[in-house]
Amino acid sequence: MSAEKVQTLFIDGAWVPASNAATRTIYCPGDGSEVGVVSEATTEDTERAIAAARRAFESGVWADRPAAERGDFLLAVADGIQERKDEFARTEAMDTGKRLVEAEGDMDDITAAFRHFGKIADHYPGRLVDAGDPTVVSRVVHEPIGVVGMITPWNFPLLQASWKIAPALAAGNSFVIKPAELTPHTTMLIVDVMDKLGLPAGVANVVLGDGGTVGAPLSTHKDIDLVSFTGGVVTGRKIAESAAHTVKDVALELGGKNPNVIFADADYDAALDNALNAGFLDSGLVCSAGTRLIIQDTIAEQFVDELVRRAGNIVMGGPFDEKAETGPLISSEHRDKVTDYVNRGVEAGARLRTGGHWGGPEHENGYFYAPTVLDQCTADNPAVVEEGFGPVITVETFSTEDEAIAIANDTDYGLAGAVWSSDSGVTNRVSRKLRHGTIWINDYHPYLPQAEWGGFKQSGIGRELGVTGMEEYTVSKHIYENTEPAVSGWFPQK
Repeated sequence: MSAEKVQTLFIDGAWVPASNAATRTIYCPGDGSEVGVVSEATTEDTERAIAAARRAFESGVWADRPAAERGDFLLAVADGIQERKDEFARTEAMDTGKRLVEAEGDMDDITAAFRHFGKIADHYPGRLVDAGDPTVVSRVVHEPIGVVGMITPWNFPLLQASWKIAPALAAGNSFVIKPAELTPHTTMLIVDVMDKLGLPAGVANVVLGDGGTVGAPLSTHKDIDLVSFTGGVVTGRKIAESAAHTVKDVALELGGKNPNVIFADADYDAALDNALNAGFLDSGLVCSAGTRLIIQDTIAEQFVDELVRRAGNIVMGGPFDEKAETGPLISSEHRDKVTDYVNRGVEAGARLRTGGHWGGPEHENGYFYAPTVLDQCTADNPAVVEEGFGPVITVETFSTEDEAIAIANDTDYGLAGAVWSSDSGVTNRVSRKLRHGTIWINDYHPYLPQAEWGGFKQSGIGRELGVTGMEEYTVSKHIYENTEPAVSGWFPQK
C-alpha cells in the first residue's frame, strides 16, 4: 500500500480522503516521533461507508458465497499477514509504542484468529427440528446478521479488530470499522490485504477519527444491525444506550479488574514470575491484566518484597530498544490518568512500594510510567476498585479459601482471573466460584482462539472467539415447510 493510500479512508472498495479533507497526525508514544498523517472522517463519511456496506450486503455479493469459500478467504488473509509480518509488527509498534517483540507476538495471535474462523466458517449448516408430522420439514438456519459496526481500542489495535473482522466475514456480513484514532495504521493494512485478495467492494469499510463524530453513527444508524465495541465501560454504556433506540444487537468487551489469587502452597517461583507478567506485560495495558494481587497472608511479606525488587529492575524503553522490557503508555493524557489513579490510591491508604513516577531523563520524550506496586490495600481503595489500565499492581491479603473467593469477586467487573495452588481441589473449587469469564489455573494470560472470551457483570455483553464468537455475527431463522399443503378448515367455507 502506498503512503498516500495509508493516509485515507476505505469506502466502497476505494481509498478516499475525508469529505472535508481534514487530517490527523499520528505520533509514536515511545519517543514522540511522527508516524504518519491520516484522514479524519466526518459523520457524513461514516454514513457513506454504512450505505456502501448495506448495498454490498443486500446484493449478496459476499453473503451468498458458499461458507467454505469465505473460510478459504480468511485463511488467505492469515497467510497475507504472515507474508507481511515485519511490516505489520513495525507499524503496530510505532502506533502503540509497544516493544517490537510484543507486536510480533500479536501478529501471530492475529493470524491464529483468522485461521480459526477460516476453518470453522462452514460448520454452521443449521439443524432439522422434529415437528412430529412426516409432511413437515422444519429447519433452523444461521444467517449473517447484516451490517456490523466495529469500534476497536488502541492497546491491541489489530488483534481486537481481528476478533471482530474474521467472524463477521466468516458469517457473511459486511462491516464498517473505526479503529482508535491514535492507532489506525494496522487496521488499514489488513483491509489492504483483503482488498488485494479480491474482497468485493463495500464489504469492508474503514473510517478514521474520534468517537463522537465518526464512531457515533455506528451505534445509532438504522442500517447497522450489530455494533461490536471493545473499550472502557463508560463508553460502552453510551453505546448500549444509543443502540437501544434502534434495538440493534450489541457486543461489548469492557475491560476488567482481574484478581490473581495466590495460595501459600503455590509454586513460588512460577507464581512470582507470572505475577510480574500478569501486571506489567504490555505496560499493563491489557484488559485482562492481573493487577489485583490477592495473596495468602503467610507468604505475603516475602512474596511482595521480591515482587517489588524485581518490578523496580524492569527496564523501560521504546519499540526498538533491545534493552527494554516494557514500553510506554499511549499518550500524555493517559499517563496523567494513571498518575492520578496511583496518587488517589496512596491518599486512600495504600503504601507505594516502587514506581509511581515517569522514569528518568532518557524517557522524557515518551509517555512512560514506571512499574508500580501498591501494598496494604483495602477493598474500598480506589486503586482496587477502579480499572487503572496501566502498570500498577495492588496487593490484598487473605487467610482462608472462602475469604480469597470473596475478595476476588468483590468487583463490578468479571473478565478474567487466576488461582495458584499445588492442591487441585483448591484450584478447581476456586475456579468454579470465581465470577469471571476466563480463569487460569497456575498460569496467567494465555488464550486460545478456539475458546470463548468475554466477561461477567460490567465487563461486557457477549463473547468473542470460540464457537460463540462466530454465533455473535449470525441470526437464527426457523423455516417451516409443509410438503403437503391442504385447506385448514378453521373457518367455514362459504
